[in-house]
Amino acid sequence: MHTLFGYPGSGSAAVELALRRCGLPFELVNAASWAPESAREQLAAANPLQQIPTLRLPDGSVMTESAAILIHLGLEHPDSGLLPGTPAERAQALRGLVYIAANCYSAISITDYPERWLDGFKDGEEALRRGSRSQLHHHWTLFADQFMPLAKTQPFLGGEQPGALDLLAVVVSRWSGTRRAMHQHRRAFSELLRRIEADPLVAEVFRVHFPRPANLAG
Repeated sequence: MHTLFGYPGSGSAAVELALRRCGLPFELVNAASWAPESAREQLAAANPLQQIPTLRLPDGSVMTESAAILIHLGLEHPDSGLLPGTPAERAQALRGLVYIAANCYSAISITDYPERWLDGFKDGEEALRRGSRSQLHHHWTLFADQFMPLAKTQPFLGGEQPGALDLLAVVVSRWSGTRRAMHQHRRAFSELLRRIEADPLVAEVFRVHFPRPANLAG
């Protein structure tokens, strides 16, 4: 039995989707550093950074970092379709997963918690938040330009069904105004994200994690 530490509206949605795609039974433990009523002590014992998603594997070992978890599940369960079967396409999927983790997730962290990088200098928080959000949208624009060719001859980045790259992209793009920016500047990528959300499994999980439609206005 896998144990997934996560929380509604968080990045754990991507790993929950992957576990379901693999057909793996798992226990979901609601835990988040910002939720005092959640299982924060259990999360801290598994992951000292208290970041979610954190996944405890059946052998008791712990996986952290969304991209790493998705890659692990895709390699362990090749029939799930999380990762493409051909080496060239799989290489691009791995590249995309690490791209989102390194460039988009990191910018969101600064946008959400600018004080962590300013060492108490409150006056700079809003400027840092604006700058990191602008950089985040730039990173997503570059992502769309580089990875949308994967979806030119197939419905999704991962092929005939949403793969790991689709799942991470559709979750992480929910935050910090990214959907609105992509709707304005990269319409094809915006439409792809909407197709991913319409997938029955994604829609089912999103009803819990993201009950409101992504904001495309403004």
